[in-house]
Amino acid sequence: MIDGVINVYKEKGYTSHDVVAKLRGILRQKKIGHTGTLDPDASGVLPVCLGKATRLCDMLTHKQKTYQAVALLGRETDTQDVWGKTVREQSIEGGRIHEDTVRQAVMGFVGAYDQIPPMYSALKVNGKKLYELARAGKVVERQPRQVFIYNIEIQSIELPRIYMTVCCSKGTYIRTLCHDIGARLGCGGCMEGLVRTQVERFRLEDSLSLAEIEALRDQGTLEEHIISIEAMFSHYLPAMTEQKWDHLPRNGNPLKAEQVRLWQDAEGREGEKEETENFAHRGSIKEFYSESVEDGTCFRIYDSRGKFMGIYLWEREKARLKPLKMFFDNC
Repeated sequence: MIDGVINVYKEKGYTSHDVVAKLRGILRQKKIGHTGTLDPDASGVLPVCLGKATRLCDMLTHKQKTYQAVALLGRETDTQDVWGKTVREQSIEGGRIHEDTVRQAVMGFVGAYDQIPPMYSALKVNGKKLYELARAGKVVERQPRQVFIYNIEIQSIELPRIYMTVCCSKGTYIRTLCHDIGARLGCGGCMEGLVRTQVERFRLEDSLSLAEIEALRDQGTLEEHIISIEAMFSHYLPAMTEQKWDHLPRNGNPLKAEQVRLWQDAEGREGEKEETENFAHRGSIKEFYSESVEDGTCFRIYDSRGKFMGIYLWEREKARLKPLKMFFDNC
């Protein structure tokens, strides 16, 4: 069984669940999960977790995402994209809307804003998915949710279209953003195109189509394109237990500050610890870090032999590390 994360290029016409189903056949393993839905008519980056890495799925869904989007002004649909039923159309020809006005409206969404989820979405209201209600011809009230737009870069404005790159938080609907831009301009709008270009470290240029994954499997080189579970947490500080405390992480127990030692270089600086076999020059969290480490800081925990055990969360008030995600074979 393969354990790790693979960067899949989701093609148009596939749902995220379709990708998982096809990968189960290609990789001949059942334990596979995606890290967040991408509309069937959208394409782009879809990180997929394999084997023990499926425990990562909920952590990756919270990462910020980047999209290339095309907004079409002058048209509103029931799905908020061009593939839905048109409910309102309005011509914007004749210089009714100027580029400067469009640019100002678009950039006004940067930052936090309350977004009302679309009816055609997988969110649930009273146990029913919204898209199921929408298909039955029902429209229910949805509470706005605060999302965050980190940045919008407008590539070009070729009215009635706006070409833009959007970097946003988890839970942001880009088609709703396009709809809201149209509403702010008073002419209506919807989404005409969407490509997800990045999720965390996963970029569009490194993604693999299902056909490419199948070919790499046949060549025996697919493993080279799998990011290991350990590598997914390379930005966290590495630490290890002494031999007498190895049983604690193996059983998923919390660790006291004095039971964990940080890897450091010869000058006492924290190391990236790309290689797990070298734990020279280390000191305990209690000795060096208990007063300075922020509450909620995450650590990669290894046993005394350098085996990766999982991710622990620092609880400063209790001066201990609490298990967050465990990846040890027997956990």
